[in-house]
Amino acid sequence: MDAVNKFLADLSSILWGPWMLVLLVGTGVWLTIILKGIQFRLLPYALRLTFSRERVGEGDVSHFGALMISLAATIGVGNIAGVATAVAMGGPGAVVWMWITALFGMATKYAEGFLAVRYRQINHKGEISGGPMYYLETGLGWKWLGVWFAVCGALASFGIGNMVQANTTAEALINVLPVNKVVIGIVLAFFTGLVILGGIKRIAEVVSFFVPIMVLFYFAGTVIIIVSHLDQLPSGLAALFKQAWTGTAASGGFAGATLAQTVRFGVARGLFSNESGLGSAPIAAAAAKTNQPAKQALVSMTGTFLDTIIVCSLTGLALATTGVWTSGETGVALTLQAFNAGLPGGWGQGIVTLGVITFAFSTILGWSYYGEKCFEYLAGEKFIPYYRVAWIAFVFIGAVVKLELVWNFSDVMNALMAIPNLIGLIGLSLLLSRETGEFEKGIRNGTIHRFD
Repeated sequence: MDAVNKFLADLSSILWGPWMLVLLVGTGVWLTIILKGIQFRLLPYALRLTFSRERVGEGDVSHFGALMISLAATIGVGNIAGVATAVAMGGPGAVVWMWITALFGMATKYAEGFLAVRYRQINHKGEISGGPMYYLETGLGWKWLGVWFAVCGALASFGIGNMVQANTTAEALINVLPVNKVVIGIVLAFFTGLVILGGIKRIAEVVSFFVPIMVLFYFAGTVIIIVSHLDQLPSGLAALFKQAWTGTAASGGFAGATLAQTVRFGVARGLFSNESGLGSAPIAAAAAKTNQPAKQALVSMTGTFLDTIIVCSLTGLALATTGVWTSGETGVALTLQAFNAGLPGGWGQGIVTLGVITFAFSTILGWSYYGEKCFEYLAGEKFIPYYRVAWIAFVFIGAVVKLELVWNFSDVMNALMAIPNLIGLIGLSLLLSRETGEFEKGIRNGTIHRFD
């Protein structure tokens, strides 16, 4: 088993090496160019559209519901531990590279959402099915790439989207409650079953209520920390922008970071947080009730903005203004230091613990739908009830076992998901550019309504 784990760890290092980061960011740069900076030009319209609750056209859920499923899967432990790891390894300047990655990643998310709706299908139950596997098969004409993506997506979902999140929840709870992991696993599996057995509509209902509340709660905590250290905000911001281009000198328990390290950890953790280019989010986007692919694409684009530009930024600023990033800690432990520094009396511990639990549970719900649609593509919808039962069982298993091998396996599967998805985005980019241009022309001349 140790040999298998080492092999997966080595393979993950190769797959997530500099070439993959260049490919992911480079795709975002290319899409930004051919879409003429759509993420900058139409962001205000996209945000208004997100909260318009538009429900015109085919689909299973609203624009907002589809976005909340995507954010449920995306806003997770990466926003708490991932940002802290980037700052701990690359210095505060890594946050700026997370922003840069996100800005280009918004164009990638737009492209994924557009193609997901453009090539979605209706299954025998009358439900929407879509995602990279469908635009790879129908749009690009390469079914084998669609199968590749679906196999890796289905396998990855049980790892990073299920067992890892359940284990993270269990680890957080045993530190604050007098219960063991078996009890936590049973309770977590029970509540997961209550939601996912109802299908996408119930998932959308739950996360549409749940996600905004958990984000606002975490948002409030970080804002209080920043305000309580307002005198340190100018120097904290200065450190972010200066060290983004120079690297960071050793300080306290921080070992120092070169510019290359700052860029690497900022880009890598930014991509890990918002999942732009991974191919997971368009599976949810395809289910949106819409009459224009571009509309849901714009809504999908706001997911990266909300996840990285807003939520991750607040974590980064809390770390920078409190100065705890030099302590030598990393991950959740570092974020916890910042919250304890800004919120005394146990409030910091409570918010971080609650954040870890709620973010991890929401990821379980979001990824359950991603994995389900990958499984449906491979085996058909008649096997979906068995998939859901297996998903619930693996939530329990994930809560009670050690997961180093699962982490490494999931990292490999995630990389292998991204490769065919990026091929599809690049291969269909000219069609994407042409049809987006037609949409914008329709908006200008009034043949397409901005809101329906």
